[in-house]
Amino acid sequence: MMIAIMRRAIAVTINGKRHSNEVEPRLLLIHYLRDVLGLTGPHIGCETSICGACTVLVNGKAIKSCTMFAVQANGADVLTIEGLASDGNLHPIQNAFWEEHGAQCGYCTPGMIMASKQLLDRNASPTEEEIRHGLEGNLCRCTGYQHIVNAVKSAAAKMGA
Repeated sequence: MMIAIMRRAIAVTINGKRHSNEVEPRLLLIHYLRDVLGLTGPHIGCETSICGACTVLVNGKAIKSCTMFAVQANGADVLTIEGLASDGNLHPIQNAFWEEHGAQCGYCTPGMIMASKQLLDRNASPTEEEIRHGLEGNLCRCTGYQHIVNAVKSAAAKMGA
């Protein structure tokens, strides 16, 4: 016996561009971004919402895209790491991660940067403790976090200037 899975139409604005697709209701947002749209910046890590490598901003809020169905993003504005750079120039947060050596292997970096963006959008001048708290949902196995914290501090200073 074959079971037919109903597909649902969704329309999502991703990195400023409107996308309309029919998707299975069980398709996770991370798989929609990577497999349907080819946006491979958000990484698939643990698929249990622990690591944060898949973090994107949905209507300005940092969301682990492995915990959200694509149909739940219907009508939303989604920003991925690919949408941060503008006119070939890195976003100040991306640039700060580069300058402060906030990436080692780079696997967690897209999620860290997106979580940092939410943090700095909400608090333009966070303390080190606030930065660490703001990044608690994102794990890094390589850096020891200090360079990441330094990158967020640097980005805050540059964005506030």
